[in-house]
Amino acid sequence: MAGKFEPKVPVNLAPPKDDPISVEELAQADGTEGHQAYVAIKGKVYDVTGNKAYQMGGSYHVFAGKDASRALAKTSTKAEDVKPEWEDLDDKEKQTLNDWNTFFSKRYNVVGVVQGATNMG
Repeated sequence: MAGKFEPKVPVNLAPPKDDPISVEELAQADGTEGHQAYVAIKGKVYDVTGNKAYQMGGSYHVFAGKDASRALAKTSTKAEDVKPEWEDLDDKEKQTLNDWNTFFSKRYNVVGVVQGATNMG
């Protein structure tokens, strides 16, 4: 279905970057105390700083500073699900993850890739 994941208001995105971002740098971008808020999906790092949901106290803050692939695939906001591993999930969950990746790619700038990521599949 064309336009399924299009934002309601057009977003001007910068060209995606492939700069390496260490796990430690990603962890610091957790949306607290004036820090940027980054969320990685399948190793690709998105800057979600402008969305209050990823800031401290927001409903998606649990994802900030982490690769949230597994949690997004499972549509979970449980801290124990926020991890990069997704390869063992069923096909429906993998499709959900791909849908989230598409959703993010149309709304947020890609600022880099997680250094050493093994989950980019």
